[in-house]
Amino acid sequence: MVEPLIDSNLWKASFTLGDWNTRASVRTSDYQYKLPPDLEKQLESRDWFPPALLPYLKHPEVKLADKAITKRLCANHLVNFLNYTTLLEHQIVNRSVELIIHDELEFTIPSRMKTAALQLYTDEGYHALFSYQLAEQVSKFYDMATQSTIHRRTTKLNQLIHTTPNKQKSITWLLIGFVSETIIAKDLRDVYQKNLVCCVQEMLKDHLADEARHSRYFSEVFHYLWIQMSDEQRILSAKQLLDIILIFFETDKKWLELSLRSVQLSETTVDQVVTMMADPHAHILRAREGASTTFQALKKAGFFKRTDIRQLFSNVGLIDE
Repeated sequence: MVEPLIDSNLWKASFTLGDWNTRASVRTSDYQYKLPPDLEKQLESRDWFPPALLPYLKHPEVKLADKAITKRLCANHLVNFLNYTTLLEHQIVNRSVELIIHDELEFTIPSRMKTAALQLYTDEGYHALFSYQLAEQVSKFYDMATQSTIHRRTTKLNQLIHTTPNKQKSITWLLIGFVSETIIAKDLRDVYQKNLVCCVQEMLKDHLADEARHSRYFSEVFHYLWIQMSDEQRILSAKQLLDIILIFFETDKKWLELSLRSVQLSETTVDQVVTMMADPHAHILRAREGASTTFQALKKAGFFKRTDIRQLFSNVGLIDE
């Protein structure tokens, strides 16, 4: 293992999830994320997912369609988001946490970092559970077709891992966990609103409270490891972080087409929406905005102090020079 190049006392108050025993949703939630008896009534004024976060709902054909179309597209997006969350928590985030718990990184890991990692692992298992259960209920309500267990984002991330040199693989997993947890914390802040169907609102509130702590934890872990990395590890990690962030904000064209066709929109509209969402400029704008918390954590860790790394990110438009 690489010996730490920093005084461990500097991190004395770090690498914890606070009062996890009394604050984590898996410990405090009453486990009620059931569709309400008055669901139809709620849907008259509430949404499954914030429409403002789905720009394609502004397409003329969608705007002129019956409101039920918008509700269904929001429901489609919610189910996809929840199914993806289940996959992400199990296959991506918890894999990165396992590296910390079982000393699979080449760096010395403080015991409190391992303890918090075990707590976080437990949290993510619960998040996967309630995401899965709520997705099943909404799918049944709309009699949706069986959802695919393949998502473009997780497929691309697994491809990145597969093509990474063995000596870098463990760091790459950690980088993916870091990006995921800092991004999802912001995603949930954006999504959580008081005009959502009550069970969705309740679930997002609990999830957000956990992920805010997870984001801070992963930011501290990244900072701790970044200080100890060699120059070679840093430049390779910077290139991978760029790839990872861009992967997180790619449009899943296949899923989007299926969602739009499920409400019988014209093929012209489907093509227009997919083209709009997949536009390279729109992709960069989504990444700049959506990964703002990630960029803040990188800056705090001193990541952008290197000119070559800063240039790498500014060249694609993710940060300003």
